[in-house]
Amino acid sequence: MLIQKKQAVMTLLVAGAMMVFGLTACKKEEAAAPETAAPAVAEAPAMNIVEVASSAGSFNTLVAAVKAAGLVETLSGPGPFTVFAPTDEAFAKLPAGTLDDLLKPENKEQLVKILTYHVVPGQVMAADVAGLTTATTVQGQNLAIDTSSGVKVNNANVVQTDIAASNGVIHVIDTVLLPQ
Repeated sequence: MLIQKKQAVMTLLVAGAMMVFGLTACKKEEAAAPETAAPAVAEAPAMNIVEVASSAGSFNTLVAAVKAAGLVETLSGPGPFTVFAPTDEAFAKLPAGTLDDLLKPENKEQLVKILTYHVVPGQVMAADVAGLTTATTVQGQNLAIDTSSGVKVNNANVVQTDIAASNGVIHVIDTVLLPQ
């Protein structure tokens, strides 16, 4: 009988220890759950459109033009904006001397017209473009959108989409858009 009591006590102690260990493990999992759940929630990008373009390394000419046009504050503002951003290679396709002329202070008004022709108010993601045939720019004219074979905006190919910024989105294009 004494042996049975000792076995019963030992069984209770082992069971109690297992319960305590199990509860402690559950509490640690519960405490850890918010940390593991947090990365699954998509955070808003911390950089605005100008900061994203500046940090990308392939929009140096665009950023210089935005600065020369005095549009940094606007494109850093709350937006949202959709920017069709020509790469440095796209600017290199312009006829020789064109960019240098546009960057001159006396041509600021023309530069602003060209740059704002690349901006659509609101945030238009790639998935939203499927049903569109035109988009009105901040400059006031419409861009033609063709999704029949890839995506074209006027004569420019969209080569990368949906680069998120805190105040909108950037779509990369391979040609500078010129208003009519």
